[in-house]
Amino acid sequence: MKRAVTISTVVALCAAAGAGLLAVAPHANPFGRPAVSLAAAAEDGATIYYQDPDGKPFYSREPKKTPDGRAWRAVPANADVSFDEPSEPTVPSKAAEAKTERKIKYYRNPMGLPDTSPVPKKDSMGMDYIPVYEGEDSDDGTVKLSPGKIQRTGAKSEPVVRQAVKSIVRAPGVIQEDERRISVVALRFEGFVESVANVTTGDHVHKGQPLMNVYSPALSSAAAEYLSAINAGATGKELKGARRRLENLGTPEPAIRELERTRDISLSIPWLAPQDGEIIERNAVNGMRAGPGDVLFRIADHRLVWVLVDIAERDLVQVAVGTKVTIRPRALGGQTFTGAVTLIYPHLNAQTRTARIRLEVPNPDELLRPEMYVDAEIEAGTSAPVLAVPESAVLDSGTRQAVLVDKGEGRFEPREVKLGRRGSGYVEVRQGVSEGEAVVTSANFLIDAESNLKAALKGFAEPQGPQPAEAAGTTGVRP
Repeated sequence: MKRAVTISTVVALCAAAGAGLLAVAPHANPFGRPAVSLAAAAEDGATIYYQDPDGKPFYSREPKKTPDGRAWRAVPANADVSFDEPSEPTVPSKAAEAKTERKIKYYRNPMGLPDTSPVPKKDSMGMDYIPVYEGEDSDDGTVKLSPGKIQRTGAKSEPVVRQAVKSIVRAPGVIQEDERRISVVALRFEGFVESVANVTTGDHVHKGQPLMNVYSPALSSAAAEYLSAINAGATGKELKGARRRLENLGTPEPAIRELERTRDISLSIPWLAPQDGEIIERNAVNGMRAGPGDVLFRIADHRLVWVLVDIAERDLVQVAVGTKVTIRPRALGGQTFTGAVTLIYPHLNAQTRTARIRLEVPNPDELLRPEMYVDAEIEAGTSAPVLAVPESAVLDSGTRQAVLVDKGEGRFEPREVKLGRRGSGYVEVRQGVSEGEAVVTSANFLIDAESNLKAALKGFAEPQGPQPAEAAGTTGVRP
């Protein structure tokens, strides 16, 4: 039984007054054999195919009949409108002439590798090398894309500008007391604490506020000697030496002035707070014996505190002394404090690979308490304007960084750059581009794939040796 060939993709049947019109693209051959020339077929009246007598889209290369015995209709060459070449030669257009005149310069690797071939070939995966015509590739390192390709990829360009590039380094921290604002109350002689004032650990005291009353034979002896010098009318070094002895024992200045005023030696002397602050340690007890150097009180001033922050080793280069920092205590939701970096510690933490920095933060209301956790935001970068491009403009291979410079008229030049600081969606460019040049910021990776920019970047890669002649002629098709 003979087989009927149905052409559904290239034939459109139009019925008009019971007659069918077959329309297919020029050069189409539904029967899988060379098309018959209309001029040659018309001369000898040859039949080129047979069609169903009812006008249905069924065709045959050989005569055949319908199931009811009717013969299929023969279609001569002069009755076919689309299966042959035009009988009259047409004048080729200028565009067609220009297209036929294009010459292939070479074939490039379809995967974008810097590999070319003077003849058609296939890569190891069986993919055909892509031809590169004259005018599509230039010797100046640029790549030219048609306006249609640029529109399809949605490429956008922005000029290189000068602006400040700042970033935020976020790290946790903890509040500590300022070591320089801690003092202790101790005696320089052996004595006794007669009574302690009504102060306890955590109380806030002011400078000059009495903390306790102290009695000491050494202190009374020095006071008597000084009073004798005064009563004897001594002057000069003798009087000064007697007063200096009291001062060397740490006698408070108000107590010395009271002795000079009353000319009376008190049994005990009030011992005063040396500074403002909170009592963080109290060891003094009524009637206790205190030796030289025994810590009786420890006082800390919290109006200025330290914040110790551990930052990652990679962020250390972005931080400098004087950098502004904003801290947000976790216990004081919504409140922020500002300070500055005063010290970068010289050693790293070997276990966490972090560097410690110290901030000084004013704390006039004493809301910040020691050992409180905070989140620090360090303003890294520089306020001076630098050459910067959007981060999306950088093609980073890990070892090299490049940008696509828009040269206009569809030409793009890949250019290697040296980068600096990053922040706020921009990256500093220290070398490679100049101010005012336009760089591609959108769809640059698509342009890379579309235009084989990796081949254009072959100047950055190591030169490869020539391929063997037999390799250039092989197809490389996998079995």
